[in-house]
Amino acid sequence: MATKIPAAQNRLFKNAFVCKECKHKMKLEPLKILTGKARCRKCGKKDFRPVRKK
Repeated sequence: MATKIPAAQNRLFKNAFVCKECKHKMKLEPLKILTGKARCRKCGKKDFRPVRKK
């Protein structure tokens, strides 16, 4: 089984969120997501989810 590289895992999944409306991926601080201050650059919605690990 292949080992996962920590640097690659951080680059792909740390502070990465996906808009629930248009599926646009963004790098944001989790605190901004929780307080509702972050908006999607593409559609303008405030609903985000974390990126799913494959």
